[in-house]
Amino acid sequence: MKRYNAILINNIPAHPETLRKQTAIHEAGHAAAIYLGNKQKQLPPVFFQIIIKDMMHDTQWPRQTRHSISHAMACFAKVEGGRLIHTLPSSLTEATRRFSPLERQAYQSAFEADIVNFLAGPLAEAKYIALCDNEIFNPRLVNLDALHFYGGVADVALAKEYLDCLIVGPQEKERLIAELFMAAYRFISQRSHWRAITALAEFILSSGKKVIECEEIIRVLEAQAV
Repeated sequence: MKRYNAILINNIPAHPETLRKQTAIHEAGHAAAIYLGNKQKQLPPVFFQIIIKDMMHDTQWPRQTRHSISHAMACFAKVEGGRLIHTLPSSLTEATRRFSPLERQAYQSAFEADIVNFLAGPLAEAKYIALCDNEIFNPRLVNLDALHFYGGVADVALAKEYLDCLIVGPQEKERLIAELFMAAYRFISQRSHWRAITALAEFILSSGKKVIECEEIIRVLEAQAV
């Protein structure tokens, strides 16, 4: 779950502290959905951690982009791990062909939970920016297509990659992604979850660590999500 900020990609100046806060909220949104959301759905726990890397030395970025940004802004963050479906099947139908009805339902729930967790990151960032700007935040103003403005390019691409495993028509895919988008929106909008997201973001910003371990993340989230 990588967060690449459109501000950096488009080489538009942004205050380093603003970018750091947005990144922290984004990754905290992913982490909260992975831990609290999966737990709420009674899904099995998964290992994950938050990694902060130096973008100036990341060869995935074009050389011109890496040279045109300040050192203070030169970072990207990602949640490492956290997926319930480790390897995507060629199709969901084929993957669950020999499953019992109960096993098939559990696999489908895990499949959909991963998509919700992908979308929770950019949605959390979108909500944070809306609150900072005293703007209204709702799913009509911030839809799936708008998430690329909130570091969600890779997240939405992953969600669509999952949906490609479904042997259904485009209308059915559109209906399902809309439902899962709303599930992610409802998750971050719940007061206790938002409190946990903001607390974890503050921890990310203040810890000074390059790796935030799973146990530390869970401890912060559990302290707030009551």
